[in-house]
Amino acid sequence: MTTTRAALTDADIRMLVKGAEPEERALIAHRLCRHMDRSDLTDDERAEAHHILRIVAADAAEQVRRALAVTLKASPLIPRDVANRLARDVETIAAPLLNFSPVFSDEDLAEIVRLGGPARQLAVARRPTLSEGVTAEIARHGVAEAVQAACENQGAAFSESGLQTALDRFTSCEPVLNAMALRSCLPPRVAERLVNLVSDHLREQLIAHHAVSPQIALAIAVGSRERASLDLVEQAARAADLPGFVAHLRRGQRLTASLLLRALANGHMTFFEWGVAELAGVPHHRTWLMIHDAGELGLKAIYERAGLPGRLLPAFRAAVDAYHSLDFDGRDDDKARFHRRMLERFLTQQPAVSRDDVDYLLDKVDRLTMDVAPPSAPEHASVAA
Repeated sequence: MTTTRAALTDADIRMLVKGAEPEERALIAHRLCRHMDRSDLTDDERAEAHHILRIVAADAAEQVRRALAVTLKASPLIPRDVANRLARDVETIAAPLLNFSPVFSDEDLAEIVRLGGPARQLAVARRPTLSEGVTAEIARHGVAEAVQAACENQGAAFSESGLQTALDRFTSCEPVLNAMALRSCLPPRVAERLVNLVSDHLREQLIAHHAVSPQIALAIAVGSRERASLDLVEQAARAADLPGFVAHLRRGQRLTASLLLRALANGHMTFFEWGVAELAGVPHHRTWLMIHDAGELGLKAIYERAGLPGRLLPAFRAAVDAYHSLDFDGRDDDKARFHRRMLERFLTQQPAVSRDDVDYLLDKVDRLTMDVAPPSAPEHASVAA
């Protein structure tokens, strides 16, 4: 047997097949598997290697089978039928292969998830990569620990339906919810649903570390229906795809006049421009001209086309005028001070804003004032004009 001669003596082969103590056979199996895995085999040699591996996999001693599984856990050499056989062996043999072996098909893994029990589900969930089909089976049949592990696995691809299934099953399971919330990308409908289930601490942590997609930022900000303490427009400013973000808002019927006014009052002019363009069905460049370069009539025309309430037009005009009257001055705390002054200028013009919106904006002034106050300032330092 060409494959084995370089690694084993004739005595070794006889001992592997029908003799010796289990510990000796396990050592021989390990040495043989390592040699075959490192060799450049011909087709005939590979067929011979597969024959020997099937003999090893049928050994009655657990340590012999474990030697095969551990040594070839990440190797493409092991035959698929042998891998599937060992995947149904005791957990210490199955787990290494289920964690790493590339020979399993998605169908193999899906069946193991359905029938294999918690330990095997967890081993599959921790594989370097997982297809949407396999994660769907984990979401549908896996125990909480397996679903959590799959969500934490950034190499695991999830479909929206798979994530929704996991949410249906583990609505009250904090580890699963937290793992899902920290994924790098989530579909908007999943994010909007998830944000109502996670803790306030996690919401704040996600925002602070920017580990959220624009869709999650949206869900966090509107989780309390535009009165949330976490501000949507602050997150919108970080969105890589602002037009898509705004379009998503509109589809969810959340691109409201109140939200646009709050955004504008906080100095997020680009968000306001894209929001009006989306509502009006007018390209952004034309919307920009009507807001900034066409005088009062231009703003009024695009505002009306967007279907925004007429009673709030003076408030929007005051916000646009306030925005144009201010500028950055290059200091370290430039952005925070600009937003604070923008809010102050807007509020002192007494536009037709609802009491709730005024309270919200005043709260923003308070928080921004605390952000820019020097360390030695009193706790209730007054806001500079």
